[in-house]
Amino acid sequence: MKIKIEPSALSGSISAIPSKSDAHRLLIASLLSGERTEIYLPSSSVDIDTTINCIEALGARITRTKDSVILEKREAVNGVTLDCSESGSTFRFMTPVASVLCDRVSFEGRGRLPDRPIVELLDAMRKNGAEFSGDRLPFTKTGKLRSGVYELPGNVSSQYITGLLFALPLLEGNSEIRLTTKLESSAYIDITLWVLKRFGIEVEFKNNSYFIKGNQKYVSPSSLTVDGDWSNASYFLASGVEVTGLDLHSPQGDKRILDVFKALGGKIHEGKVIKADLSELSGCVIDISEIPDTFPTLAVLATRAKGETKFVGGARLRMKESDRIETTAKLIRALGGEVTEYDDGMSVKRCQLHGGEVDGAGDHRIVMATALASTLCDGEVIINGAEAVTKSYPSFFEDYEKLGGKCYVI
Repeated sequence: MKIKIEPSALSGSISAIPSKSDAHRLLIASLLSGERTEIYLPSSSVDIDTTINCIEALGARITRTKDSVILEKREAVNGVTLDCSESGSTFRFMTPVASVLCDRVSFEGRGRLPDRPIVELLDAMRKNGAEFSGDRLPFTKTGKLRSGVYELPGNVSSQYITGLLFALPLLEGNSEIRLTTKLESSAYIDITLWVLKRFGIEVEFKNNSYFIKGNQKYVSPSSLTVDGDWSNASYFLASGVEVTGLDLHSPQGDKRILDVFKALGGKIHEGKVIKADLSELSGCVIDISEIPDTFPTLAVLATRAKGETKFVGGARLRMKESDRIETTAKLIRALGGEVTEYDDGMSVKRCQLHGGEVDGAGDHRIVMATALASTLCDGEVIINGAEAVTKSYPSFFEDYEKLGGKCYVI
């Protein structure tokens, strides 16, 4: 799908959509409880639907209403195939989880997913009883996963750790997840630990390791509400729009975007309504190792900051749905901006964006960041592959229009 956006400022108020990160985790914990659980989820996305489909394949009976997903008691299954589509979260969470629930399970995926990192997780599981037919999708898992020590790097994907944190409490013996490097994106683990705690699962962290008792039982709270999504709210917050439905106490790391706005010179109204005044900005150094999903938003915003803004700590951005350092650089250059790429980040100089044509690169965050950039342009913007937003925010362009944006499918 190709979309044309005419220059226009956004204004008004929008409610944050449900957090994809929180939804994945609540759905998986509900599956593992085996009890009836109703999750308030007023809107979904391709990635969330992918996790729901995998949960159904693993034996859960699911009823979907207009605003909720209801999981009923799970039936035992074996020899199933899980289609993880293009969802890295689904794939890395379900690899350990399904390995505990099924003696034999196959995994499929598409797009860039077969090329995204997984081998470190598979190797750790191999050392504890699992066998895999290959190191890249599609593959089949056989063998019984055992409790024990799981050694993993902390700087490749926090999703490895989350998948194991869900699975290991169900095994008979105690386990340890031992990190061999400094943990990055630690806030995503915080979301996981918060969900586990709500389901009665105990995890202890000390000396760079997670200690998990075996034979634990997931106990469903019966009803849950998915957190508002700070990641997807970032595009509208950066546009000066009021956003409701965001929890300032959420474990989501991307709420730290408010701190970055302040570091750039922005003024923030924090409360039930979040609004950012970003009219006077100055460049600075921004470490994005803990908030990588906000990088395209912040890089676009940096084009209006005085001087130069430098982003560091983003090496893992090259392993997302696209190489996000490269594709973000391309989008800014396509619109008339000036950037310098580094292995783990980018420098952005202040400039006037003029408009142009941008390749969405099959990446939802690049498409939405381009829509944000169009509000800073003095000419029209064309986005190729705009349908990528369905991965996390299917109604993005509808909400964009409600706030005054002028966009058309061409």
